[in-house]
Amino acid sequence: MQHLNLVKGGFELSTNRNRMDLAVIHDFLAHQSYWAKNIPIEIVQKSIENSLNFGLFQGEKQIGYARVITDYATIAYLGDVFVLPSYRGQGLSKWLMETIMNHADLQGLRRWILLTADAHDLYQQFGWKSIEKPERYMDKWNPNAYTK
Repeated sequence: MQHLNLVKGGFELSTNRNRMDLAVIHDFLAHQSYWAKNIPIEIVQKSIENSLNFGLFQGEKQIGYARVITDYATIAYLGDVFVLPSYRGQGLSKWLMETIMNHADLQGLRRWILLTADAHDLYQQFGWKSIEKPERYMDKWNPNAYTK
């Protein structure tokens, strides 16, 4: 798979895994997100290694992130989406989502999945909607996975 590198208004969006700043991603997930509080850095590193990563950058500084877990054929899970607070309100999350949803390797999938508590308006702009038949879904959730 070839790396995607796009530039827009002084910002860059890249899928090059080697550009992802583990410290920035871990800090946001472990200390600022509601979904991955206290996640160990080793778990974040492993998740980066096993996902299709999308990093937002201003120069060399990472300012946003999202990752897709997929088989590239039938299904994808979108997770860990964020833009650092001081960079919000500039359309970067929309650009990030447009890039993910239009990525050549993610076309024709039967199902996309994500979990969100507060960004429904963003995702709905890209065709996401609430689960039509939630009774068909099951999960096994460990909300204390990262607490000791």
